[in-house]
Amino acid sequence: MKNILVIDDNENMLKMMCDLLSRSGYGVFPAMDGAQGLDMYYAHRPDLVITDLIMPDKEGLEVIMELAKLTPKPKIIAISGGGKLGPQTYLPLAEMLGADHILEKPFHPSELIDYVKDLLV
Repeated sequence: MKNILVIDDNENMLKMMCDLLSRSGYGVFPAMDGAQGLDMYYAHRPDLVITDLIMPDKEGLEVIMELAKLTPKPKIIAISGGGKLGPQTYLPLAEMLGADHILEKPFHPSELIDYVKDLLV
């Protein structure tokens, strides 16, 4: 079974993604912020990381920058619904920093599953 770390400070969004991924046959590790997410990553070494970008404590962009330095670099999906500058600013930056796919909130669950399947072949 492939394992996925999901990082999002919005409890409802986190639960929705974790439930969706679990029902799709993946093992899931939830985290409420970037600092907790990095701790979970190093403890469990999941096959994929899905991270929100705008979060308190440690933002998703910081998570992506840290994970991008690792060898091998883990697969990363960045998600965002805004922030002051909007997702159009943050998502391309996440891609430049090492995200493999980007996804703007709100998204259809099938979009997320398609990206996950693409990265975990």
